[in-house]
Amino acid sequence: MNAALRQTLSPARKICGSLSVRIAGEACVLRCSGAMWVPAHRTLIVADLHLEKGSAFAVRGQLLPPYDSRATLDRLEAEIVELNPAVVVLLGDSFHDTKAIPRMAADDRARLDRLAAGRDWLWLEGNHDREALARDADTASHLPGRIVGDMALGALRLTHEPEAQSADDDRRGEVAGHLHPAAKVAAYGRGVRRPCFVTDGSRIVLPAFGAFTGGLNVRDPAIADLFAAPPLAAALGRDRVHALDWAILR
Repeated sequence: MNAALRQTLSPARKICGSLSVRIAGEACVLRCSGAMWVPAHRTLIVADLHLEKGSAFAVRGQLLPPYDSRATLDRLEAEIVELNPAVVVLLGDSFHDTKAIPRMAADDRARLDRLAAGRDWLWLEGNHDREALARDADTASHLPGRIVGDMALGALRLTHEPEAQSADDDRRGEVAGHLHPAAKVAAYGRGVRRPCFVTDGSRIVLPAFGAFTGGLNVRDPAIADLFAAPPLAAALGRDRVHALDWAILR
């Protein structure tokens, strides 16, 4: 990592293997799960759960193991149990398609109610789930929490889809998902590809949190062009987040 980026991010290793950085001056913890924790606001942020992706494929005759929602909620519950957030923000595309919510198993649906109890639970609208959330809001047994668009959190601006940089706006403080960033490096004589955070200390794109989500290489222009200078890729390992210099990425 170059010296200027290191000074901006001030990265520090946490005991649990997470990486502590600063985004637009706000202290943020990048978790091994792919979640971002903002301790000053007791806020947990996750992006792109894509719940019921497996059942969406099954409807189209492409059979996948029907346990993606359960696995994703297991990981989310583990984060909530460990951190006890006052606020949980789901950063869009929480559901895979417009009919995903009615397809949820009853115990998965009930677990959402339990996880949201006693905390502020916010669903940001994404391109996949905007209609699903709107339909659900009109039902008697609607999801817990509130549906919101972009929102502010201290110096941060939370949104689903990152916006391209312009000459007069560097998107400072933007926290986004949507792109499912993944980092590829050469290791053990082969290429290793892992979901990752990507940030320059001014803005950050979160990895997809869902169990069945793919990834887009951070060197793809859709991600790389969001940053004026080479950013940091923080790749998810089994028990730690690995800070990777841009120059080693493939």
